Amino acid sequence: MSLYGMQRANGDWFAIKEPQRFRVPLFSSLSEAALVRAFNVEMLVFSPAIFDERALKQIGQLEDDRAVYFWLVEKASRNMRRGVALQHEDLNLILTGADVEAITKD
Repeated sequence: MSLYGMQRANGDWFAIKEPQRFRVPLFSSLSEAALVRAFNVEMLVFSPAIFDERALKQIGQLEDDRAVYFWLVEKASRNMRRGVALQHEDLNLILTGADVEAITKD
């Protein structure tokens, strides 16, 4: 399964800063990522990009030593409020070929 995040030309990944941590939104398709981008002005300087194991390692190095979690955005959730929270380990399983449905039904 391919996942997509929003990446700037300089390589930075889009993350939402929360009080204690960063939330990195991910999308199940390129078209979903592009659609959400069109409805969120803060994402306009970012472009949809494939999110792979290399990106997962890069995200682990975000500033401020804040915890990072990933947010698999539900399809048609243009404001990114509906989705499934994934920890680093969960996302690693998905990227290496585990079944997403089995992970998200816990």
